[in-house]
Amino acid sequence: MANATVNSEIELGIISVGTGNDLARSLRIRRGIECAGSKEHDMQKILIVEDEKDLADGLEVNLSKEGYEVLKVAKGGTVVNLAIKKSPDLILLDIVLPDISGFDVCRELRQKGLDMPIIMLTGKDEEIDRVVGLEIGADDYVTKPFSLRELLARIRVHLRHAKSHPHKGLSRYHFGEVEIDFKKFVATRKDHSLNLTPKEFDILQLLITCRGEVVTRDRLLNEVWGFDSYPTTRTVDNHILKLRKKVEEDPSSPQYILSIYGEGYQFV
Repeated sequence: MANATVNSEIELGIISVGTGNDLARSLRIRRGIECAGSKEHDMQKILIVEDEKDLADGLEVNLSKEGYEVLKVAKGGTVVNLAIKKSPDLILLDIVLPDISGFDVCRELRQKGLDMPIIMLTGKDEEIDRVVGLEIGADDYVTKPFSLRELLARIRVHLRHAKSHPHKGLSRYHFGEVEIDFKKFVATRKDHSLNLTPKEFDILQLLITCRGEVVTRDRLLNEVWGFDSYPTTRTVDNHILKLRKKVEEDPSSPQYILSIYGEGYQFV
């Protein structure tokens, strides 16, 4: 990765984090700054997947300072097994890794049914990267250099949302030839696995829970992704398109997940 600048604004308690040799020194300044947020987490676990050693070390120092338990790896190939074994509450995932892409890691995590929040880190500010990351299951996207305070705030938001939105109420559901077990994250059609992603389970659960009602795209973004600042509602439309291909007999003429023009979607 190319070096980026590191800008520290100590009087505001803000540190912008990028890459480069001065990164660890700049981040260590944060040790003397008290956390602006409350210590509402109880040793929640964060996995850092980042090959830039200075950046990874600096994040580890500051996340530990905030009271998080920190795991750290530099390669993507070890992430899925580690996530299964250690069950982190949130993953900070760099897109550009030395062995495999962060996109591939994110996709495999979701295919395995691992639904912890994933915040992707990148040195590129390309809309296509943001859209791809969100569509394969990432929850948020931060471009380097980034404000440490902003990153900590985003981490707290996603951890709060994950804690307050567990799967509840609807545990199993059957429609047509589709069987869904929301607790076990298992979905089959004609006894064949549908390989739904965690986001697809969440979308389907919300639509079924609100059966007969129109669920707007904004509501889907807020309740499924937990953040209201995503670049476009196209993210929702693309997820619905993929979901229909898995659960509908004829995706071009859906029977269950209907589009309501100008509004959103309705499960019938």
